[in-house]
Amino acid sequence: MNVVAGILVGLVAALHLWFLVLEMFLWTKPLGRGTFGTTREFAEETKSLAANQGLYNGFLVAGLVWGLVADREDVQLFFLGCVVVAGVVGAATVNKRILLVQAVPAALAIGAVLLA
Repeated sequence: MNVVAGILVGLVAALHLWFLVLEMFLWTKPLGRGTFGTTREFAEETKSLAANQGLYNGFLVAGLVWGLVADREDVQLFFLGCVVVAGVVGAATVNKRILLVQAVPAALAIGAVLLA
């Protein structure tokens, strides 16, 4: 595997690990509320939904790490594709910024994996 591809896949995994932490553990804290622009009341009401979202981000991390450790480009491409789809849907339904934060890094990683 190309070093650049490995770094980009690792970066996407790290981003999603951070999303897991934000959604599962910091959702109701000032950092989580500030990151997502939510009120204390909304965060409290939706914390179980956010924890579920965080869990799904954890599955993406697990898949990306598996792909890296096993040096399996097919696994990396599958999970990166999942990230791109989630980023596009999130940008269309929640906030356009999600496209830049989630989908673009994954798309760049896909390109790097394919070129490796």
